[in-house]
Amino acid sequence: MKILVVSGIWPPDVGGPASHAPDVADFLCERGHAVEVVTTAWSPPARRAYRVSAVPRSIPPGLRHLRGAALVYRRARQADVVYTTGMFGRSFAGSTAAQRPYVVKLTADPAFERARRRGIVGGDVDRFQHVRGGAVLTLLRLARNAELRRAAHVFCPSAYLRDLTVSWGVPAERVSVLPNPYPPLPDMPPRDELRRRFSLNGRTLAFAGRLTAQKSLDVALAAIATVDDVSLVVAGEGDQRDLLERRAAELGLAGRVRFLGAEPRDRVLELFRAADAAVLSSSWENFPHSVVEALAVGTPVLATRVGGVEEVVRDGENGLLFPPGDAEALAAGIRRYFDDESLRDRLQAAAAGSVRAYDRQTLFGRLEHVLAAAGR
Repeated sequence: MKILVVSGIWPPDVGGPASHAPDVADFLCERGHAVEVVTTAWSPPARRAYRVSAVPRSIPPGLRHLRGAALVYRRARQADVVYTTGMFGRSFAGSTAAQRPYVVKLTADPAFERARRRGIVGGDVDRFQHVRGGAVLTLLRLARNAELRRAAHVFCPSAYLRDLTVSWGVPAERVSVLPNPYPPLPDMPPRDELRRRFSLNGRTLAFAGRLTAQKSLDVALAAIATVDDVSLVVAGEGDQRDLLERRAAELGLAGRVRFLGAEPRDRVLELFRAADAAVLSSSWENFPHSVVEALAVGTPVLATRVGGVEEVVRDGENGLLFPPGDAEALAAGIRRYFDDESLRDRLQAAAAGSVRAYDRQTLFGRLEHVLAAAGR
C-alpha cells in the first residue's frame, strides 16, 4: 500500500505531532508499505528510509498554505490513502483534488486552534464550544466540519475529544479512540547516572513539550516559587520561552529552573527517568505524549485535570491531578508528593504498568487496518 503521511511539524520540531508522525511513518515502512511524508520546515528534514518533502516555513503564510495544498495534491496522486496529523485544510484540499481518501489523527478542535492563533478567542476548548462569535468563527467551524466529515475515518487520542468530534456532526461510526502509544524505550543508564548527567540535585520536576500559552507553565513556575527545595527542568522550545525565562527570574527561580531547549526523544525520556516527577500545568489538553512518555519510564505525573488527561493519569494511582490555573493547588500537590514517601513510592511503582496497554504494535496495527480499508 502507498501511504502519504502529512504533518505540520517534524523533527527536530518538538511536540506531539512531531513525535507521532515519524513513529507512524517508521512503523508503516517497517511493515512493508511505501511511505512518503509532506510537512513544513525551516530547513530540509534529515534523510529517512522514505521520502520527506517539506514546504519552507520562510514563505509567507498564505502562499505557504497554497504550496502545501499543491504538494499534498501532487504526492497524494501517487498514494492509495493519505494519513494526516495536521495541515487539515491543506490535506482536505489536496486529497480531494487528487480524489484520494484521507484519515485524520485529530489532537484538538481545529476551529478553536485557528481562532486562537488569530487572537479571536481566549479561554479553553470547552468554553469555545459555547461561544457564538461572528462570521469568522462561523467560517472556521464550517471549514472544520467539512474537513472532518469528508474524512474516511477520524482517530482521536481520547474519548473526551471523540465526543467533541461527534458533536460537530462527524458520523460516530467513523470516529474512534486511538491513544498515543508509548515510544520505543532506549537502554538507559542507572537513574543515579542520569541524574548526574542532567546535574539534578535534590527534588526535581521535569517538563517536556512546546512552550506555548496552552501549557500554562507560568502556573507551574508560580507553584514552585512557593515550595522550598524543588527544582524544574524544562525541555522544549516555543514562542513563550523568553516570557517564561523572564517570569522565572522575577519569581527568584533563576537557580531552580533550567531551560534546556529542544531535545531529541531519547534525551527527553532520560530526563523524565532522572526526575522525581513530571509536571503538566496545561490549561487545556487532549492526550499529551509527554504524559505517556513519563509514565512509560516509571515517573509519576502531576497534571491538571483537563481534556483527556484523566484518561491516562489517575489521581492517587500513577500521579496527582489538580484544577487548571490553580497554582496553590499545584503547589500543595507538589508538597504532598515529596513529603509523603509512601505515596511517592506507590505512584512510582504503578507508573510504567499503567501505560502497558498503550503498546505501539497493537495501536499502530489498528491504524494500519483502517488505512488499508480506506485505501481499497
